[in-house]
Formats: sequence, structure tokens, C-alpha cells
Amino acid sequence: MTQPLPSPDELRRLLYTPVLSDVLDSFGLMHQALRPFVRSLDESLVLLGRVRTGRYEARESLPADHNPYELEMDLIDDLQPAEVPVLACGGPTDWIAPWGELLSAAARARGAAGCVTDGLVRDVARIRAMRFPVFHGGIGPLDTKGRAEMVEKDTTIEIAGVRVAPGDWVLGDVDGVVFVPADRADAVFHAALAKIAAEDTTRAELEAGESLRAVYSRHGVL
Repeated sequence: MTQPLPSPDELRRLLYTPVLSDVLDSFGLMHQALRPFVRSLDESLVLLGRVRTGRYEARESLPADHNPYELEMDLIDDLQPAEVPVLACGGPTDWIAPWGELLSAAARARGAAGCVTDGLVRDVARIRAMRFPVFHGGIGPLDTKGRAEMVEKDTTIEIAGVRVAPGDWVLGDVDGVVFVPADRADAVFHAALAKIAAEDTTRAELEAGESLRAVYSRHGVL
């Protein structure tokens, strides 16, 4: 009988993106890690949660009375605890900047686990002071108004080389960002925890002075 998974808080403490990426590869899911230009604002923080999606497009000419934040506000105001807005801007980009301090404050107040975008972020010092996990495609002072707006929410998107659907899981840490399809999550997380246990054994034997070849032949972990 399969053991129940630990709580999301415990999974966040135990998991790390390299082992999760390795396990996804073993499941034939070879394109689940974001391209490496997407980085963490604070490398000491780890993000784990369920995905909510938004997709942005360039909007250079709009009526003066048009509010470019409508869908963005709907998405953030509807966030549930442990959810993560994942915002696709066609990055890397020099001028689409969907995230900043105020959206971080609103998302954190709703219990969101963080934010992931391939666009730019701003208000970096204040977001870091909140210790709110944000993964970004660059840093800049721009606003989206007059440049871009969210055109879809809660749809399947492509972001930095990965196809992502609402309800998928996302893990982000110092090594990058990895997505787990919702329908494979339980099996992937169980396999990742087993691989972590094997890596712990491998590490202990290597630290005791055994050869890399001998340890690998025993455990198949490298």
C-alpha cells in the first residue's frame, strides 16, 4: 500500500528541483524545467504550490478609459492558499513587467505561495523584505500599463519552454523552477522522495570514502 504523501509544507522542506527534474525525466517528461534565465529574487526561499495561470500580450495603443489590469486583478483577488500565479509574457522580454510590490502584498495576504513569471519584476527591495518567493525573467522599473496586459487567465500556457496548466504543481528553488503535471503529481512526488532517500545513502557512503563507481553500481544514483 502506498504511503500518503507528506503535507505540502513538508514537501517544500524535503524536495529540491534537481531531484524532481530527474524523476520527471524518468517518467518521460523531459521538458518540465523553465529555461535558466528565470531566476529567484531571493535564493534562500523555496516555492511549492498549485498553479494559476495568466498570459500577457503587448498592448501599445488602447483607449484612454481602458483598464489594463482587469484580468490581473481578477486572478490575484481569486487566489487561494498555496496557489501560485504563473504569468507568461513571452520572455525573455525587455518591457513586459507584470509583477511588483503591490501584487506581492495582495497575493501574500491571500496565502499564495509565491509567483513565477518569465517577464520583468520591479520593487525588488520591498518584495525581498516581505520574503515572498518570486521567480522572474528580469528586473526593471517598468509598469505594464501602455505596454502589455493579461489577455487570458486560468488557461494552458507556455512559459520559458514549458507547457503549464492550471492545477499543475510548481517547485522553485535556487536551482530553478520545475512543473509537475497534476495527473502525475502523486507518483512523481513519491518517486522523488524515494530518490532523495537513495541520494542520502549514496552521499553518506561517498563521505565515508567509498569510490563513486562502487557506490553508483550499488544504488544507481549520481
